[in-house]
Amino acid sequence: MAASRSILAPVLLLLVAMTSVQSGASLAKTLFPDLGALGVSVLRLCFAAIMLVIVMRPWRGGWPEGSKGRALIMYGVALGGMNMLFYQALETIPLGVAVALEFTGPLTVALLGSRRVLDLVWIALAVFGLYLLLPVGDIGGDMDPLGIAYALGAGACWGFYIIWGRKAGARHGRHTVALGTVVAGLVALPIGVVNMGADLIVPHLWPLAAVVALLSTALPYSLEMIALRRMPARLFSMLMSLEPAVGALSGLVFLHEQLSLTQYLAIAAIIVAAGGAAKTAGTAARNRASKQRDHSASS
Repeated sequence: MAASRSILAPVLLLLVAMTSVQSGASLAKTLFPDLGALGVSVLRLCFAAIMLVIVMRPWRGGWPEGSKGRALIMYGVALGGMNMLFYQALETIPLGVAVALEFTGPLTVALLGSRRVLDLVWIALAVFGLYLLLPVGDIGGDMDPLGIAYALGAGACWGFYIIWGRKAGARHGRHTVALGTVVAGLVALPIGVVNMGADLIVPHLWPLAAVVALLSTALPYSLEMIALRRMPARLFSMLMSLEPAVGALSGLVFLHEQLSLTQYLAIAAIIVAAGGAAKTAGTAARNRASKQRDHSASS
């Protein structure tokens, strides 16, 4: 009973984090007519960086040098690219579809280097889901190709975010998110200034942009960090695979985005593929750890 209660708390935190991210994305989309997708993403990253720096005070650990600094910079660049490309995708395609397409990034990372036959099933399911979403023939023909490209680009950045985030996180601990978001904000701000100039200076919209930053970045990233420390990585990955469903639900509730049966089927296929890949990856990791322990015991 105690064990079930101990795992329930981080699971609830993770579900709140996912809901917060997608609710923030829904709110962000309402700001697009005034600020554009790029403007909203730039303000989101800048406000989120300020919030995280104030709360986490990462300067206490000092700025890393050498390879440690490179890992953190790459993590921040990937974070910035992921956010900006995802919001660009939201301008023309539904939230649930954008999240599903973006999720191909972490799914690819989970499947890279896999040698398990079962993973071929997850790959096939993911390809099937993409086939239903991409404008191939008459299927998915109503989807904007540029929006799809932005979502897939955001997925690629998400993959690099995971890879570099692991390296940066191992070296900077709880300060990683704050420092990485600062880097992302520094990358995004010049792009926003060059492309939008004075259009970014809309003070009466900044409070809403700050709420977007809180809901989409500062709060969920902090909750995810807490949850990850209190639950197995495999369970964390499997629960995260529900994010496309949360995105579709948020789009329906907050933005009244109606998806077709085919699009719901595609999202379901990607969710099952992501959850299955996380499960088999976790099993493979446990088997490797068991073999290493057996080898150490016998030597």
